[in-house]
Amino acid sequence: MIQDPVPAGAGTEAVEAVFRAEYGRAVAVLARVLGDIDLAEESIQEAFSVALQRWPAGGIPPSPAGWIITTARNRAIDQLRREASRGDRQAQAQLLLAPGEAGETDEENPVRDDRLRLIFTCCHPALALSAQVALTLRLLGGLTTAEIARAFLVPEPTMGQRIFRAKAKIRDARIPYRIPADAELPARERGVLAVVYLIFTEGHTASAGGDLGRADLSAEAVRLARLLAELMPDEPEVLGLLALLLLTQSRSAARTDAEGALVLLADQDRSRWDRALIAEGQALVRACLRRNQPGPYQIQAAINAVHSDAPTMADTDWGQILALYDQLLAVAPTPVAALNRAVALAEVHGPAAGLRAVDGLDLASFYLFHAVRADLCKRMGRIEEARSEYHQATELTANAQEKAFLARAALALGTKEAVP
Repeated sequence: MIQDPVPAGAGTEAVEAVFRAEYGRAVAVLARVLGDIDLAEESIQEAFSVALQRWPAGGIPPSPAGWIITTARNRAIDQLRREASRGDRQAQAQLLLAPGEAGETDEENPVRDDRLRLIFTCCHPALALSAQVALTLRLLGGLTTAEIARAFLVPEPTMGQRIFRAKAKIRDARIPYRIPADAELPARERGVLAVVYLIFTEGHTASAGGDLGRADLSAEAVRLARLLAELMPDEPEVLGLLALLLLTQSRSAARTDAEGALVLLADQDRSRWDRALIAEGQALVRACLRRNQPGPYQIQAAINAVHSDAPTMADTDWGQILALYDQLLAVAPTPVAALNRAVALAEVHGPAAGLRAVDGLDLASFYLFHAVRADLCKRMGRIEEARSEYHQATELTANAQEKAFLARAALALGTKEAVP
């Protein structure tokens, strides 16, 4: 049954909404049946192209996601039949014609969620960690190469090559599309956790677009983290990741005002923080502390737990946060962690100490590096330098709300001529 035709433009919006919500699941379902990631992705993209042509005039089907998957499956069958001279491709087409039989044995495996299954598949140990994460973000999150490149702080061509090589390796090495056995799960853990965290990060603050974040991606990451915690309840870093996501997500409603503009942590209405998520996240942090096996996600969760305890910005225990960042850098010495530590350092020892720490970092292409530097310069009275840093940060982010916030911050410093 097809619904009545929809107003011009509404069908396109519906396709975009279904793409954001269902792309990853559709690719995961078809990849499971096909055992061919490239064919699955290509067929799903073709199905969305067909939807763009038909839905605006013909109406949105009752089950848009089901329509996309069925259309993609039929496209895959057509392609396999065209290549039927090869026996295995004909066998694949026959398998697709009986989809109810496909993958039945997989259901006996603990990884029953198709999207989680796809993550584990892409996170094969034969691929480098960066390739695992990039490929999964491409397939599961539907992120563009440019968006993933920004998340990794690398040029877009570099990321494009990384994704291409990862797919080629899976194909050429005949890496099987299968669910790992229980004993293999820990070896995939690092890549899987990184993927889920980056999906959440993109949802929390989108690398591009008109809105500050993408609630669909954040919710999906939290859902996947919960599934991981059920799957591997004895892995502290899995629990740490879930705690980190819950505590960060608890502030999402207060991060924007009624017009969708960015609100900094210091200015947020803390009564809008989700207390149920905070309680759940803090309980997980306490459980991790009892295990005494600290890892990067657990420590970041502990930092967010400290923030969630503070009734106001002024009441925040910055000394404890700084100590936790020191601990984080000892186990995961990344430049971004060092930048965050510099923020805490400035709160404890003043902006000059924070600026000295920031200036030692090689993060000139990262917009938050300039945003943090701008704030510290402003607090030190170095207004012209602060203005320049805000402008650089504005040029380096593709998120409209962040651009607007940074532009307002620069404007609030007054014009260059007005500065004594």
